[in-house]
Amino acid sequence: MKPLGQGDPLRLGPYRLHGVLGEGGMGKVYFGADAAGRPAAVKVLLPELAHDGHLADRFLREARTAQAVTSEGVARVLAAELEGGRPWIATEFLAGPTLDDAVERFGPLDDAAVRELARSLARTLQDVHATGLVHRDVKPPNVVLTSRGPRLIDFGIARPEHGLTLTRTGQIPVTPGYGAPEQVLGRRVGPAADVFSLGAVLAFAAGGRPVYTGAEITAVLYEVVHGEPDLEAVPEGLRYLVMPCFAKDPAARPLPSQVADAAAAPRQPERLWKAGRLGEEIRQRESAARRLTARPTGPSAAPGDGTAGGNPRLTRRRLLLAAGGGALVAAGGGGTAWWLSRGDAPSDPFDIPPPAKVQAAQLGSAEGSPTPLWGPVENVADAGSPAPLPIRDVVVFAASGGGIAARRVIDGRERWRVGDAKAEAGYLSIGDRLVATADGEGTLRTWVAATGSPRWTVDAQVGALLAADAHAVYLLTSDGRLRCVGTDGKVRWTQQPPLALSGGHPVAALGASHLVLCTETGDMAAVRAQDGSRAWVRKGQAEGPLRPAVDGGIAYLGGRTLTALRITDGHELWSQDPTRPPRRGTYGWGPPTVAGGVVYALDCDALRSQHSDGSQAADPVMIAGVTPPWRPPVVQGNGVWIVESEDTGVTGLPRSGGNQRQTYALTGGQSRSIAASGNRLFVLNRTSLLALPVY
Repeated sequence: MKPLGQGDPLRLGPYRLHGVLGEGGMGKVYFGADAAGRPAAVKVLLPELAHDGHLADRFLREARTAQAVTSEGVARVLAAELEGGRPWIATEFLAGPTLDDAVERFGPLDDAAVRELARSLARTLQDVHATGLVHRDVKPPNVVLTSRGPRLIDFGIARPEHGLTLTRTGQIPVTPGYGAPEQVLGRRVGPAADVFSLGAVLAFAAGGRPVYTGAEITAVLYEVVHGEPDLEAVPEGLRYLVMPCFAKDPAARPLPSQVADAAAAPRQPERLWKAGRLGEEIRQRESAARRLTARPTGPSAAPGDGTAGGNPRLTRRRLLLAAGGGALVAAGGGGTAWWLSRGDAPSDPFDIPPPAKVQAAQLGSAEGSPTPLWGPVENVADAGSPAPLPIRDVVVFAASGGGIAARRVIDGRERWRVGDAKAEAGYLSIGDRLVATADGEGTLRTWVAATGSPRWTVDAQVGALLAADAHAVYLLTSDGRLRCVGTDGKVRWTQQPPLALSGGHPVAALGASHLVLCTETGDMAAVRAQDGSRAWVRKGQAEGPLRPAVDGGIAYLGGRTLTALRITDGHELWSQDPTRPPRRGTYGWGPPTVAGGVVYALDCDALRSQHSDGSQAADPVMIAGVTPPWRPPVVQGNGVWIVESEDTGVTGLPRSGGNQRQTYALTGGQSRSIAASGNRLFVLNRTSLLALPVY
């Protein structure tokens, strides 16, 4: 959550606003609380849309119509007014995981839970339709699981039956794979469209995956209109319940009441949402929500503590908790809901669990081509992803379709995904426990590596993430300054860099209390980690950004020379020329890697290894098919792994020298990178990911 900024209102109707939850296609959403401390998500139509009187009237009219639904199964619209020329809507605040979050973390729901989900949602839709409305966006992210049962959220986008959907120009008025065929085709819709969506939601809950899929959105929409749902993952005993909902003809679909009756839900259904791991998750989130809005008592509630008027005091720390545990839904319409979602919703966002434990893989054979431990998993990564980042039991990368994802290192199964992370800004490991990312607004966000649970958040104006250790994150701001943010969520320092860093993504290495940087133009500099002050500058070292390496108080640089510098003052300890000097981005030295006191770097067509004093550690080994831009060598087990270009793949060479090599062939050009941990080599090859054994 971000603090209120210039132009943000302080109060709307009975709601005092405390922070900004986010901004969607139609409006900006604030976290507010009324005089009694009851929380709400308050959405205001964007200023450029508020000037459209017709749109503003519809925004309010449809929200007020939605207030007629008083079913216990919905997140109700609390209020809708016009204030200061801008319309706003307040909706209920709910605590609990969304259905997609629950299925992702705990797997498909069991038979009893699916039947109760069907009964509850069907009865809720029956209540919605009884008021003459159609929800129009029933999908797993719009179902919140609470201790009182499933609740249907984002009800503010519901429309009068046969009405048109309120969207901005260019928006798709349907969620692919969940919207009915008539919605996809842009026709007027009725209650039967919600029944189609209900069937898709139930099938997802039972099978753990969508029933309509495709490589592109258009392919998914085509399948909805012309194809058949894939119910293979749905248990056979539940297919009778969902199959009738997918009828292409709306008139052939069952009524919600018929779905509810056919569900044959178990008795005492409330126990389903209070037992097991899912029940514990719900309890934790509801407890966190109560703490967030609890009224202070005793001496802390005295005048002058920020609780004037009886409002609970919402401190910056508590707002960070809200941001870390929250998710925003702003699905193209007038309403929105906000609830504690994703992760463990900790009482303290700085309470970090211990590092996850993972067993190292057995070393493989150095003979022949390696057989993947798992994968390749196709079409999971963005083709421009930074190198994979192993963090104990997961490996993180830029996900296909946006954001970042983490997969288990032992079998490649997806562990979690964050859709609002800006992967091109980079991602870092904080002490092997957290993942640091940035969102599109430049906010620094952290997530528990093992689970994807959100933790602390800082509005740091992130342009690019540079390096991190267990105590701090170092970054480049959007306006070209260096900034250090401590793992307590506080900005420690902000400095102008000794070299211009804007206009590209510099690379960096951290060690011996210094941050060493290389710019897009190949200039290098070091700053002191304590305060960001300049240590030294070395210009013209490389043709482009080559990541330095730091070990034992020495910085190793590639480029025009392979050079070792004393990190404190930049004094040159030794330097070696390449076999052929750099020319137009070719030849020269690649980025170095240090392991066991030995420096490994590519020298044109050879892998060379040098001791820390500059003496040769092993004979050079010729490598075919390597051209810039080079990736740093990766050392793991007894081998050094090199990314080769074109259709060669990745090759492992003995650390002790010699020409014995092991190659895993790849196709797809130069968009590939590698990383290693726990005797596993992770390879990103364009959009695929795989893990190889090392020897």
